[in-house]
Amino acid sequence: MFYDKASGDVVGMANYMRPDPANGVVEVGGVAHSFSMARSPLSTEVHYLMAKHAFEDLGYRRYEWKCDNRNEASKKTANRLGFSFEGVFRQHMLSKRANRDTAWFSIIDGEWPLLNAAFEAWLSPENFAADGTQKRKLEDIRAELAQKETA
Repeated sequence: MFYDKASGDVVGMANYMRPDPANGVVEVGGVAHSFSMARSPLSTEVHYLMAKHAFEDLGYRRYEWKCDNRNEASKKTANRLGFSFEGVFRQHMLSKRANRDTAWFSIIDGEWPLLNAAFEAWLSPENFAADGTQKRKLEDIRAELAQKETA
């Protein structure tokens, strides 16, 4: 659960699912953000800290994000956070007695150093104006760092 420091209210949640230590794979799931948490620095920081813990503390080599393929907001978030789209598992499961196609995304350990650097640059206080708005997008920071790596 994620709490708003000022009010103490629960504003969101997420958890690790399907941990597979033998293969070094874990999934983030049960993601639910309140309106106040959605599209906020808190949302990005939470997902950064969860990925960082999975890779750096737990030693996982693969971090997965899965969602209903119709959930455009979740797919957009996965992409913004740096997950790579891997495909759609058609009729992957039943949800409310109907077929659900599941979109699969992942981050792998070789990608983590660049993503970690991008998250840290995005979350730094210098990236936010006095009114709390971001100066640079996470995706732009990630692209700049990737370009520097290949130069």
